[in-house]
Amino acid sequence: MVAKTLFGFEELLAKELTQLGAQEVKIGVRNVTFVGDKGFMYKANLGLRTAIKILKPIKTFRVSTEDDLYKQVYQMKWDKYLKSDGSLAVDATLHSNHFTHSKYIALKTKDAIVDKFRDTTGERPNVDLRFPDLKINVHIDRSVCTISIDASGESLHRRGYKIATNIAPINEVLAAGLIMLSGWDGQSDFMDPMCGSGTMLAEAAMIACNIPPNLMRKEFGFERWNDWDVDLFEKIEESLLKKTRDFHHKIYGFDKSPSAVAKAKENIKNAHLDEFITVKHEDFFKTQRQDNDHKLHMVFNPPYGERLDIEMETFYKQIGDTLKQNYPNTDAWFITSNLEALKHVGLRPSRKIKLFNAKLESRLVKYEIYAGSKKGKYMDN
Repeated sequence: MVAKTLFGFEELLAKELTQLGAQEVKIGVRNVTFVGDKGFMYKANLGLRTAIKILKPIKTFRVSTEDDLYKQVYQMKWDKYLKSDGSLAVDATLHSNHFTHSKYIALKTKDAIVDKFRDTTGERPNVDLRFPDLKINVHIDRSVCTISIDASGESLHRRGYKIATNIAPINEVLAAGLIMLSGWDGQSDFMDPMCGSGTMLAEAAMIACNIPPNLMRKEFGFERWNDWDVDLFEKIEESLLKKTRDFHHKIYGFDKSPSAVAKAKENIKNAHLDEFITVKHEDFFKTQRQDNDHKLHMVFNPPYGERLDIEMETFYKQIGDTLKQNYPNTDAWFITSNLEALKHVGLRPSRKIKLFNAKLESRLVKYEIYAGSKKGKYMDN
């Protein structure tokens, strides 16, 4: 199988797969391949935090023309995966000089499957782009074509707990990956000072308690497959739920927008995580730590200036000043694509990791704020 992920999360995903019990785990670019049985496929979809999709390759062959592709796809035994009165959707990703138009490749693949059914049964499946019985992925790398069926269906970042979002919501897989990259393990307090609709807080709580991230999802792609085994799925779900753990620290978030606070509370309640998380209506720049004795772990996604009209250089300087003056004994991590504004934080980052937020090249940075006055630690960039 192939688990797809975001750039920079490949090693996190490989580690997650290994811990879940996957065999033959191999890291690629934006993906990790692995081996497992049907039960493990269910488990991977339920339990992986940094996977966007789980694909199950069913055939690989060489292609040099579109007609070639059509013939090879036509020869496959599609009745094994789909009923003639079922529905399908096809998407394609291409890394090839011969093939450059992914929509055309998807269309050609769909035609081959539909024609095969019509020629053998007299019936043809329908195309349903939103809720197909079978979602098919065509991947062409130079001249090697892999046909896979999509076990996840809708992207796994759609966990199912978010009912309310605001202006620039962070993707759930990105949020979980940032928290994991920051090394937070649930052994200290966690804070998101600009929490928006609460994604980072919800993901942090699930990591702390080892709650499977996709329990709230309404459906996975494999639930419409011919070999769907509901008893096995429920057994896997139960075994993952037995591994949840207690959490003895605090998770809290601030936002200065009352509507964001309301949305965050709603999403957190919907995720059944409200016993672990507190959200307050506060402007981070006017707050300070109450309890400096214990290490505070902070991960957040400040505005980049892409969609919000703010004087960015001043804003990032305020982030640095607030951390330095009001948040001793804190490890603060945040992601931004505004690399110019980052220079105005006025603190030297101890880590910088290159990532992408959607299409935006970004940096995840870490600032270590020490307790007491270690003047030498606050060196300007």
